[in-house]
Amino acid sequence: MNQTFQNLGLEEPVLKAIADEGYAEPTEIQLCAIPAILKGRDVIASAQTGTGKSAAFCLPILQLLAKAKRDEGYRGIRALVLAPTRELAVQIESAFSTYGKYLPLNQTAIFGGIPRKVQIDYLGREIDTLVATPGRLLDLIERGHVDLFAIRHFVLDEADTMLNLGFMEDVQRIIALLPKERQTLLFSATIPPEISTLAQAILINPEQIVTSPKVKTAAGVRQELYWVGNDHKLFLLSYILKTKEIDSAFIFTSTKSGADKVAQTLTMQGFPAEAIHSDRSQRERGEVLERFKSKEVRYLVATDVVARGIDVDGITHVINLELPQEAENYIHRIGRTARAGADGIAITLCDPKHQAKIKQIEKLIDQKIPIIATHPFMNSVRKFLLKK
Repeated sequence: MNQTFQNLGLEEPVLKAIADEGYAEPTEIQLCAIPAILKGRDVIASAQTGTGKSAAFCLPILQLLAKAKRDEGYRGIRALVLAPTRELAVQIESAFSTYGKYLPLNQTAIFGGIPRKVQIDYLGREIDTLVATPGRLLDLIERGHVDLFAIRHFVLDEADTMLNLGFMEDVQRIIALLPKERQTLLFSATIPPEISTLAQAILINPEQIVTSPKVKTAAGVRQELYWVGNDHKLFLLSYILKTKEIDSAFIFTSTKSGADKVAQTLTMQGFPAEAIHSDRSQRERGEVLERFKSKEVRYLVATDVVARGIDVDGITHVINLELPQEAENYIHRIGRTARAGADGIAITLCDPKHQAKIKQIEKLIDQKIPIIATHPFMNSVRKFLLKK
């Protein structure tokens, strides 16, 4: 028998909001996490992007907040979610708003890149859930605008990304300010030793959830590998955009300057593209995303750090112009397409000198990536492939 959200212990106001979004069955991470969180358990969960992770903690926290009584006259924050990027913070805050629309609860997000005064004004209201990036949260705490003494639910999301971005010292400073009596939820795509050590320090008898013992690519993604020299990558990219039916695509580069160069080159060639990375202001990034969602811009060129927190439906293609530094990020990248049951195509352009990295990725996903050998630049690299 298929599981439903009703079976998980969720109540009518939350179920109604879920139904409005068109979701009928919970994902694996939701099946495992929601009942444990509703029981008040601490949780450490490993789940890849695109699996419904945000809803797995948003839904039960909303219900717990709605059922708990506020202290008389207290208007402070009762749930805190830490996210590594501005985009992910906005996405999580939107999830709380969407799933909590039939509940008398309020939420807001704070992050760098926009004036403090706007966020301080919001914090002056009654806020149940605060979603924040570590740096801006510490800044506002030190300025006296945020008090964490009444936090009952704490979520550390994308813990491995926090580690990779160098935020763990800030995270630990924030944790030290939280009440000892609280529910703590730690979500991470991977659990490296540093995250395991942190979990042991901050979680009490946690429910341990691993939704996939082996990392797998999202269902519905067709993968393609093009061998091409670095000097010919932009030419091959243009060829692919001209010859394939691509409605919208994420194009990944390894650097911010590279993203800008690729976006400028594509636009000059008649392919409407824009770059999105951490050097652009929050307002600029929001405007780029809106143009991408409306299809005014069809190609979004991004780096891993920014793209990790972007959730846009209807992306038909992901193109890896450059390989990620970590093999695991290949999973996160191609998870930008084939979301919500749709199909998608992930295209990787790779110089033969990086064959070892491709083998690492293939070992991780436990499958070979099909090679597309019928392209104009294949002959120029064939001799290098034969040497291996």
